[in-house]
Amino acid sequence: MQSHDVETEDQGDGVWLVRLNRPEARNALSTALRDELSGIVAQLASRADVGALVLTGAGTTFSAGFDLREFDRAASDPDFEVDLWASSDRFHHTLLRCAVPLICALNGPALAGGFDLATLCDLRIAQPGVWFSRPEVDFATPLYEPLRDLVGGAVARELCLSSRRVELEEALRIGLVNRVVGEGEAVAEAVALAGEIARRPRQVVRATKAKFVRAAGLAARPTLAL
Repeated sequence: MQSHDVETEDQGDGVWLVRLNRPEARNALSTALRDELSGIVAQLASRADVGALVLTGAGTTFSAGFDLREFDRAASDPDFEVDLWASSDRFHHTLLRCAVPLICALNGPALAGGFDLATLCDLRIAQPGVWFSRPEVDFATPLYEPLRDLVGGAVARELCLSSRRVELEEALRIGLVNRVVGEGEAVAEAVALAGEIARRPRQVVRATKAKFVRAAGLAARPTLAL
């Protein structure tokens, strides 16, 4: 499963690596990329031989967030505006409802929708050079509930109302990332962790992941509450 915007690699033992592949655009989450990522994650998670997924970005940025050029287009094209938000909702729900554990290997900064994307994953492994920020708070509503689940309500509210930069040391301290590894080691560490998970009985792992989804109130929710 290869394309221009998303690459996948079979790591063996039931683990797949999924890589955002728009390094020239800092892995901006265009509608096309979101739709493709949603389809790939749903397809892989539906396979009985897949035990865990690792998500990362190409280049030096995990993701700079949604492609802002598309917001300009949506302002003058009502049909595209409908497609843009439908794509966004599908993308968020697919990641949150993924039937297998999803581990984020943060290879660089996670901004705006990229910050949100990291919080949609079950676990986050980071390396030096990673930081978080939400510059979109001046014009868009960031995801709150997945972040609250990680860092608690007080900190999540602050980060949803502020565009301040969260450095890696603070991110580890508040629970925004689970582990910090050496330079260039995030993917290898995430794949190793995914392998540990995938070697456990698949039905047990999937049942545990289903509990996460139910606890988040997502099992029967038709639209995402931002």
